[in-house]
Amino acid sequence: MSTWLITGCSTGLGRAFAEEALARGHDVVVTARDASAVQDIADAHPDHAVATALDVTDPDQVTEAVRLATERFGGVDVLVNNAGYGYRSAVEEGDDADVARLFDTHFHGSVRTVKAVLPGMRARRSGTIVNLSSIGARRTGPGSGYYGAVKAAIEQMTMALRTELAPLGITATVVEPGSFRTDFSGRSLTQSATPIADYAETAGRRRIEADTSDGTQPGDPAAGARLLVDAVDSGEAPYLLLLGSDAVEIVTGALDDLRRDVDAWAERSRATDFDA
Repeated sequence: MSTWLITGCSTGLGRAFAEEALARGHDVVVTARDASAVQDIADAHPDHAVATALDVTDPDQVTEAVRLATERFGGVDVLVNNAGYGYRSAVEEGDDADVARLFDTHFHGSVRTVKAVLPGMRARRSGTIVNLSSIGARRTGPGSGYYGAVKAAIEQMTMALRTELAPLGITATVVEPGSFRTDFSGRSLTQSATPIADYAETAGRRRIEADTSDGTQPGDPAAGARLLVDAVDSGEAPYLLLLGSDAVEIVTGALDDLRRDVDAWAERSRATDFDA
């Protein structure tokens, strides 16, 4: 059995990941910015779970979570970077401080936890890092430019990480969920403070007050968690793991569109080389 450290376990997919890993007999460090939000998970599994406060923007809390995992269970075998939230804004509307906070949480927060667990994984020559992304990294709609950008950054970082770690026996995986019935479109969604009227028919249509998707999403968090734990436990987790039928449809469509664009200009693209 393995020891998992999962960020953002208070609700949604993070909680489902933790509960599924525990059901499989793994040890889990369950985390949230407020540890009391996940204490019930630890109380239900006193021999295999421990709860701790973890704000991924706080380097000291990241260090402490990894220390606790090592003290209690001997180290981190699987890191799941799930903590995060949504942000909607037309690009021009985005507040600099809000965008910086988004990147600090999603991207830099993931990097902090990765760096904290890698020394132990390298010493053991084993481990799995799972970074949560989004279908927004593949097809970004109006109002999601910053969110799609931060998830794309996570994916590219993970791609490099996967190649760097493979010779060391460590795997890095990106997970792109579709729309799951979680708090993502409710409590976990933020937006720019001041909308610009000229974007009312584009980004404006996706503002929180116009979003009616909360509670109607097709994805089942428990089923998504089963697939993720299956992939990790198989020892053959792919670089990209999609969760949800909508994720498969959106990503395959985006890849088809990209291939059409590349093919349409391929001959002229090749012609920009120096003549032989």
